[in-house]
Amino acid sequence: MRRLRFRAEHAVAAASALALAGCGGGGHALVSLGSGIDGPAGARLSVYARGVPDVSAFAFDATGRLWAAASGATKHGRDGVFLVRAGRTPVKVATLSGPLGLVWIGDRLYVSTLAGVVELSGLHGTRFARQRTILRGPSPGENNNLLRAPNGRLVLGISAPCDHCTPASKWAGAIVSFRRDGGDLRLVARRIRAPFGLAYHDGVLYATLNQRDDLGAKTPGDVLVRVRQGDDRRFPACYDQGGAACAGVSKPVAFLDPHAAAGGIAFLGGVAYVAEWNRGKLLRVTLSGQVTPYLTGLRNPLPVAVRGGAVYVGDWGSGRIYRLEPPG
Repeated sequence: MRRLRFRAEHAVAAASALALAGCGGGGHALVSLGSGIDGPAGARLSVYARGVPDVSAFAFDATGRLWAAASGATKHGRDGVFLVRAGRTPVKVATLSGPLGLVWIGDRLYVSTLAGVVELSGLHGTRFARQRTILRGPSPGENNNLLRAPNGRLVLGISAPCDHCTPASKWAGAIVSFRRDGGDLRLVARRIRAPFGLAYHDGVLYATLNQRDDLGAKTPGDVLVRVRQGDDRRFPACYDQGGAACAGVSKPVAFLDPHAAAGGIAFLGGVAYVAEWNRGKLLRVTLSGQVTPYLTGLRNPLPVAVRGGAVYVGDWGSGRIYRLEPPG
């Protein structure tokens, strides 16, 4: 299973002493916020919901309701889309294989899956009347996060189908965009190992990138990058190590933990909050490149969303969804 590197050796790494190590930029003292989780003093943490196994993606609809996807690592028997209401049992509204991205546009919910991108419409209560595939593939890679661009197009991250080989398809290891009907597929950025989290801030696209597994201690770490139309990150030769192999490649906004399986990203107050699946952390990342642990003690955090001044974090490993109100 290559999706976000859900591999046994990294699960072991998550339990190591490195799991609580700070990233570049130093760290701040964290205090207990309850539920075995540490965070910044003055923050308020609550369990918004339980019971979304393998929670993998978030989307809020126009009324403010939270919807969540669930995707297994190697088995997909429990996968699907859930309506999540605070303190209530989540309701499964659709069964789809490997959903890692959700976005509402009007009264339609778009979902990235193993096979492509699906549009759900005609919601009545907790059931959708119609389901159609708007985009198949588009590559042998694996579809990750999905979001709406400021120009109304959909943007999708696609992992390479290999750890450090050169993919045969130009759509593999790429970020792409397309119309809401699935047409006019275009490359946004190419030759990327695994773009997972996607978010816009002030009209600029940011992405979390998982780096090669085979490098061991040689890797500089997973990264947060600004994405510009036409970017080429030169995977597999370049893994943000610098030098000739990375000539012409823009420098990351920030380096994250090595082999962290960087996940979802969301912005609040001009600061990025980034999940690290393998490290059990939520990071606070400034756009000047300062990285500090913000929540620790999670099992496998993956999706991140912001609404009403609060940060929502889905813990893939426990099926819990947390709501965090930052201090002051």
